[in-house]
Amino acid sequence: MTDSKTPPPQVWPTLHATDARALIRFLVDAFGFSETAVHGEGDRVDHCELSWPPGGGIMLGSVRDDPDSPWRLLPGTFGAYVVADDIDALHERAVAAGAEIVREPFTTDYGSRDFTARDPEGNLWQFGTYRGEPRR
Repeated sequence: MTDSKTPPPQVWPTLHATDARALIRFLVDAFGFSETAVHGEGDRVDHCELSWPPGGGIMLGSVRDDPDSPWRLLPGTFGAYVVADDIDALHERAVAAGAEIVREPFTTDYGSRDFTARDPEGNLWQFGTYRGEPRR
């Protein structure tokens, strides 16, 4: 489905959470994701899309107790690098929201400004200004 509001194709990492609704609130408050869609009843989240303002996003849902599911992801095993512009302001926001900071803001040897945090489920998030090498 495409229309003027549908974003172009992108990669959307996916994770499962023990308390998906709490994780959604945390990711919105601490890091600035935008809640685009949340489907499910009560505490269960069947499908959630959180958009990252500069583009792309993540999908998440409640962990499923289905050993036969081909899409079985363990909570707390996810890691992502997220491109952002104002790393120091984002770091301050994350700290104010109670994020566990694993590594304070630093500058890499290739010029990126980064910091690393862990969410309440144990997932690692590295935010940085590095946008990748130019494509050939």
